[in-house]
Amino acid sequence: MTNHSETTGSSENGDIPGPVTPGRTARTRYDGPGDEHQITLRTPAELADALPYLLGYRPEDSIVLAALRDRDGRGRFGGRARLGIPANADDWAGAAAQLVHGLVTGSERRGVRPEQMVAYLCQEPVQGETGREVMERLRPLAQKLRVECGALDVPVVEALCISAGRFWSYCCDEEACCPAEGVPMGLPGTSVLAAAATYAGIQVRGSLSELRARLLPRENATAREQEAALDAAAVSVVSRILDDAGRSDVAEETLDLAQRVMRRLADAPPVSGMPAEDLRDDQLLAHDEAAALILGLQDRTTRDRAAEWMEGDEAGPALRLWRALARRCVRSYGEHAAAPLTLAGWVAWSAGDELEAREALAMALGADPDYLFARLLHQACNEGLDPESVRRCLRAERGGRGGGGGGAADGEEQADGTVKREPAESSSAPQVPAGRRRRTADGVRRRARVQGREPGGRIGRPRTLAGGERPGGARTGRTRSRATGAEATGRREVCAERTSGGEHGTEGGEERA
Repeated sequence: MTNHSETTGSSENGDIPGPVTPGRTARTRYDGPGDEHQITLRTPAELADALPYLLGYRPEDSIVLAALRDRDGRGRFGGRARLGIPANADDWAGAAAQLVHGLVTGSERRGVRPEQMVAYLCQEPVQGETGREVMERLRPLAQKLRVECGALDVPVVEALCISAGRFWSYCCDEEACCPAEGVPMGLPGTSVLAAAATYAGIQVRGSLSELRARLLPRENATAREQEAALDAAAVSVVSRILDDAGRSDVAEETLDLAQRVMRRLADAPPVSGMPAEDLRDDQLLAHDEAAALILGLQDRTTRDRAAEWMEGDEAGPALRLWRALARRCVRSYGEHAAAPLTLAGWVAWSAGDELEAREALAMALGADPDYLFARLLHQACNEGLDPESVRRCLRAERGGRGGGGGGAADGEEQADGTVKREPAESSSAPQVPAGRRRRTADGVRRRARVQGREPGGRIGRPRTLAGGERPGGARTGRTRSRATGAEATGRREVCAERTSGGEHGTEGGEERA
């Protein structure tokens, strides 16, 4: 998807028997996690109320498709897909085609082709506009979605517009159930569905804008101080990373500092609410510490070793640290956010939070569209693959050091092997097949020399050679017909690439990992 915000996982948490007939008594069921939690949805109002629980958040300015498939004579919710509504109506046809084809083909890859669709258009009115006017303005977009689905023999059984606290159906014109002025949405959390979803453990986490706010740079009064700290640290850190001996020392210092900050975060007293949690974490991280960590993580080897903090007691503090660092990539250092955002996405995905994982990885690609690690993780997460293949590889590398020591950026021993792993590359890079570009420290040196390293000048983000994970490289996921062989192949490719240097050259250019 163009805005990297699609949600096409293979969630199967609802039943709908037969086509939905708006306003009638068709028995429509929505299952929570586990088949013992079933909710009957009978009307468009209940379908509208179900949307946040299908996604896990409240969509804003969004096109959402929910796939349905037949199971024992009943429709069942399958994959979901979301895309931002293009501001220009001329782009609606392309967006509709992209979203529909992406969801259908993604579902087919998982072996479950959609048989029906439910479509949602969610957008708030601009100043001077009413919800009904939003609905009428978006009607052509709803029609394009129906046409695209029909072209693939997947009928849209309900299309809803949600705006200004009301909803309208594009498929029903019965005044009794779908009046022209729309139907008021119920208060969040007050419906039977909300109660059942809470009982089933389904959480609605607010809006995407609230989630993104945890990862966006803080452009406030302290941003200038943080930028100055980054400028000061860049002068020394980048030059040391470009030196073979200094690179190992920077890796040691970065990972040791990260561990100290993680312990500090873990020991901090709890507070209530996401904004308060983020403010507490920001106050526990000094500007110079954030600068050293942000710049140190630009080295791929260091970043890959930090990715080992993905589970157990390490995962929570690590995720909080990566979020805090992403918030510190202020002003001219926006591109540097790709590394902490990717780490945040990886830890969230490993912990089972696919929503935050997708958004963090999408934001990483927004910061640096060529960041290969983020691209591969984003693709794998969206395709519903299992992160366990990558976790097993990281555990094996970590365990291979015997727990007492680990590899430095150039293969040296570490003081604390419990959280560090041996990198994929030694100081002498492997031979690269003809026709592929090799990304080495020499290339980083050339870029740095061109850009300069004067105090206050912008220093290019170093991208040194290291192993790059390919979590999506071999379809390691959940396609049931070939899950066993595909997963084994995926594990082999992930581990092989981490130890072979992870070359991903492109003709006429360079991919950044």
